[in-house]
Amino acid sequence: MARRPTIADVAQLAGVSRATVSFVLNDRPGVARATQKRVRAAAEELGWTPSRSARALSTGRARAVGLVLTREPDLIGTDPFFPAFMAGIESVISETGDGLMLQISRPGDEMKTYRRLAADRRVDGVFLTDLRMDDFRPALVDELGLPAVAVGAVEGGTHLPTVNLDDRPAVRHAVHHLVELGHRDIAYVAGPEEFVHARRRRQAWADALAEAGLPSGPVVPGGFTAEGGARATQVLLARATPPTAIVYANDLSATAGMAVAQEAGLLLPDDLSMVGFDDVPLASWTRPSLTTCRANPASWGKAAALALVEVIEQGTTADVELDPATLVLRGSTGPAPTRGGR
Repeated sequence: MARRPTIADVAQLAGVSRATVSFVLNDRPGVARATQKRVRAAAEELGWTPSRSARALSTGRARAVGLVLTREPDLIGTDPFFPAFMAGIESVISETGDGLMLQISRPGDEMKTYRRLAADRRVDGVFLTDLRMDDFRPALVDELGLPAVAVGAVEGGTHLPTVNLDDRPAVRHAVHHLVELGHRDIAYVAGPEEFVHARRRRQAWADALAEAGLPSGPVVPGGFTAEGGARATQVLLARATPPTAIVYANDLSATAGMAVAQEAGLLLPDDLSMVGFDDVPLASWTRPSLTTCRANPASWGKAAALALVEVIEQGTTADVELDPATLVLRGSTGPAPTRGGR
């Protein structure tokens, strides 16, 4: 059976973006007449027709997509990942004329938040981020008939389209880099255990140590927060034998850890090497600049938005696998100190 043509196929043939195709095929204003003709000709040539769900959504659209974040509001405000991720979303939906509805929900209210969004028809679809072990949300949005895209790998798989970025190669590379610099005692400051991506990063750290023939180093929870990163660093530095290097689950906890180490009188990286994750803009401005794993949250947000637009308009879309995270070497990593010099 031949594959049904998608909006992406029409966009490629017409030489325009998927957002432009959505504009034209939904009779939205703002597209040049020549471009409209090219898009419609491409759709006709490919035999593209809207899916049943797309027809149902063609009337009564909310013209908004939803992002529900289940974290404490003050923590969201201090995490640089989400502003960049949302900027990527906005770069797409600004072309389609849609808006982004951000909902902050406490864990106990999360299910009610999604049900309310669907019942009130406030959004046409949602992004599922911070995917968790035994996550109830994929089944919930299916029950609600709410179009959705899973941002990141889903434990055990899902019928939902996913936009994933493999963070493991960069974490393994970071550990191997530290081993090559002579480090043998490499600690890890972990993100929340319930998050799939936090577990994957921690496991990648452990796997890399095993590959290097080293025992697993100490692990301390950091919770993806500055406060958690600071506390975890204090715990590690108070050990009878402190580590010579620390890998953090994100840049926010790493930058807080840098401040704690420097306040303790340590020189970075002479006395202690540090590695973060995300490569937020601040990472290149710390002193020393932070070695980190680049995930490019803005590009991730853009890819997720393109996928969700297609799910809303077409009823489905293909999974997207982004380029994996990469290690960015900066000034916070250096040769391991001799124990006598600590």
